[in-house]
Amino acid sequence: MVYWQAVILGIVEGLTEFLPISSTGHMIVVMSWLGVDQHQPPWPVFLYFIQIGAILAVVAYFFRPLFQQVFQPRLSHWSDHLLLKLIVGVAPAVVVGLLLDEWAEAHLEKPLPVGLALAIGGLLMLWIERRYRRTEGPAISAVSLRQALLIGLIQCVSIIPGTSRSMATIMGGMIVGLPPATAAQFSFYLAIPTLLGAGLKRLMDNYDQLSETGWGILGVGFVVAAVTAWLAVAGFMRYVQSRPLWPFAFYRLLLAAIIFTTCWVQWR
Repeated sequence: MVYWQAVILGIVEGLTEFLPISSTGHMIVVMSWLGVDQHQPPWPVFLYFIQIGAILAVVAYFFRPLFQQVFQPRLSHWSDHLLLKLIVGVAPAVVVGLLLDEWAEAHLEKPLPVGLALAIGGLLMLWIERRYRRTEGPAISAVSLRQALLIGLIQCVSIIPGTSRSMATIMGGMIVGLPPATAAQFSFYLAIPTLLGAGLKRLMDNYDQLSETGWGILGVGFVVAAVTAWLAVAGFMRYVQSRPLWPFAFYRLLLAAIIFTTCWVQWR
């Protein structure tokens, strides 16, 4: 049963981590259905471990353009280097994460706050899609340091569980003038240092549990999350080239309604 739970949670992590629909919101719903307590071993370390698998899937999917832009860039100025843009973009999240991550996890990673964040995020997506969507704009190589910083600042909102880091960065990219495809690609690039750093930190914080957790469970979840995440990123990048993002907004609202209904039934 534990291995089946690992497979299901790996699929959920891979499908939701990089889509603008909140992996936290889905994990809360699915873990409740599976009878999994995320605060009891082996699940805390398991959830952080499979997140790293999902991040490595992004590295694998974008490996060629990432390698070229990092190691063989064609630059007109040093400020155009992708690494500098990623450093500028990830810096605000590092500061906010170090200050507030544990507090947010302890106080806001609960069904009602997550459901509220899902609903508000869905409504904001609908407004941003209507107000800021454009079909043309700069490619990833033309993203400016100012745009990277603004996206990084907006990413800080995702410290609130249920907001979705992908939603915040993709919508932030559209607000600062990027077309959806470029915003999505920059969001995925920004996820690599942001989520990898956060995941490794949480693994170190729970290192004692890592040695007690079965490596078979970790390995199954890791592989399933990585494969599923690769498929999700590939599908989303094709989708976002020409299609609107409002279906994801309505999906967020539906998930919020499910969470609110579940809470209401439990309280009756």
